[in-house]
Amino acid sequence: MTPSVSAPTQIAWVTSDLDATETALTGLLGARKWIRIPDVHFAPDSCSYLGAPADFVASISLSYLGDMQLELISPVRGPNIYSDFLRDSGPGLHHICTEADSPEQFDTALARAADRGAAVVQQGVMPGGIRFA
Repeated sequence: MTPSVSAPTQIAWVTSDLDATETALTGLLGARKWIRIPDVHFAPDSCSYLGAPADFVASISLSYLGDMQLELISPVRGPNIYSDFLRDSGPGLHHICTEADSPEQFDTALARAADRGAAVVQQGVMPGGIRFA
């Protein structure tokens, strides 16, 4: 079975300055209202990083352009893929999210990525059962 790939539903940036990035993307893309979610805890029982239980905090800011969600991620503490990105690349575009139609298709997509040499660096489950990797 070939997993269906949906159109992107989210574009995410990593930043150390939510205010400046919100202002820049408002001017560049026309994003209007940003919703801040400070100090989101990614706990060991729901998230892994480099194959081990993760325990980190990040502040998130969300906006929309039509149906496209814009996500800003600002790492606060603990080892995570976002802090690595800032350290190695500086602030910028981090990922584009597409959705799987089912848990089985999500698993198939991860397996296909692994077959192509892409390791899962960080994965987890958000409230409501939303999986990410």
